Amino acid sequence: MTGRTTAGGAGLDECRVDAVDVHAFEVPTDGPDGREQDGTLEWDSTTMVLVRVHAGGRSGLGYTYGDVSVASFVTSQLAPMLTGQDVTAPPALWHRMGARIRNAGRPGVGAMAVSAVDVALWDLKARLLDLPLIRVLPAYHDRVPVYGSGGFTNYSLDRLTEQLAGWVAQGISRVKLKTSREPERDPQRLTAVRKAVGDEPEIFTDANGALARKEALYWARRFHEEWDVRWLEEPVSSADLEGLRMLRDRGPARLEITAGEYAFTPQDFVNLVEPPAVDCLQADVTRCGGITGVLEVAGLSATRHLDLSAHCAPAVSAHAFCAVRRLRHLEYFHDHVRVEHLLFDGTLSPDGGTLGPDPGRPGLGLDVKWADAEPFRVYGARPA
Repeated sequence: MTGRTTAGGAGLDECRVDAVDVHAFEVPTDGPDGREQDGTLEWDSTTMVLVRVHAGGRSGLGYTYGDVSVASFVTSQLAPMLTGQDVTAPPALWHRMGARIRNAGRPGVGAMAVSAVDVALWDLKARLLDLPLIRVLPAYHDRVPVYGSGGFTNYSLDRLTEQLAGWVAQGISRVKLKTSREPERDPQRLTAVRKAVGDEPEIFTDANGALARKEALYWARRFHEEWDVRWLEEPVSSADLEGLRMLRDRGPARLEITAGEYAFTPQDFVNLVEPPAVDCLQADVTRCGGITGVLEVAGLSATRHLDLSAHCAPAVSAHAFCAVRRLRHLEYFHDHVRVEHLLFDGTLSPDGGTLGPDPGRPGLGLDVKWADAEPFRVYGARPA
C-alpha cells in the first residue's frame, strides 16, 4: 500500500506507533445485594481493560474484560514491542505479539491482552482511513442479529421475567438465562420465563459448566421437552470435550449444544470441531485474539459447516462479526451493555433485534467518556 493518505494528511504506509497507554476500570454490578451469579461463579464487579494505540495523529482503542493483571501484561509484554511498528497490517503485529508472549503465557491473560491490542490496531487503521471498521474488514453482513442475555441465578422471579420480557418487547426474539446453580429451582424459573415471553420467542440456557455428563443429559431433555429450550450452552465444562460430544450426539435433535467462549487459541477451536463437540461454535473477540483471531475462527467455522456466534462485547462484536460468513448471532449481555454505555460514547442499541455499525463514525465509532470513567479507574492514569 503506497501513497494512501489519511484524513490527517499522512500516508498510511508511513504511520508507525507513537505510543500505547493502558487503563482498567472496575464497575460494580447492579445485581441483588451487589452480586450476580451463574451456574459456577459469583461476582460483584466487571473489569474492563482498555488499550489505546497512537499513530499518525489518531488513536485507536480496544478492550477486553478480565482481571486488572491483563493491563499490566499489556504494559510489560506488548506495549514496548509495538512502539515504532507499522500500523497498516494488524494481522502481522498479531502474529508477532503471539510469538512475543510465548514464554509469558499465551492462553488466558496473554490472549486477552493480545485481543485488546489487536482491536485497538484495527480501530486505529480504520480511523486513519476515516472509515467505519466494518468497511475495512472483509464484511459479509451489515448487521448482526442479537439475543438478550442475563437472567442471573440470584435474580428474583420478578426481575428475571421483567428483564427477559423487556428484551422481547424491544423486538429481540431470543433470550437467555443462567441455569444449573441449583437445578431444582430451574423448572420454576423456566416456567415463569416461558409465561412472560410467550410461545414464539426462543429461550436459551447457559449452565456455565455446572453439570456432570448424565445430569446434563437429563436436564437437556427436560429443558427441550417442557419449555422448548433450543440452546444449551456449556452444559458441562468446555474442557470436557468428550462430555460435550456425548450431549451433542444423544441430546434432543432440536436442542443445540454450544461452547467456545473460553477458547483462547486457534487450537482450542480446532479441538471443539474435530470431531464436532458443538452444534454452534462461539467466539469472544476480547479473548480469542481480537478481530484477527475472529477472522481465523470464522474460516474454521465455514470449512466445518458450523455457524459462529459472538460472545458478548457488543460494541466490538457488532463490527467484527459482520466479517463472519457463517454468522449466527451476538450475545447482548447485560453486564457488558451497562459497562460500555457507561464508559463510551457511540455505543449501539438494538433495532429490530439487530445491531448495525454506524456508517458515519470512523473505526469502532467509540469515544471514551473519561470523566464518567474516572471514578472506576483501577489502573493507569487519565490522559492529559
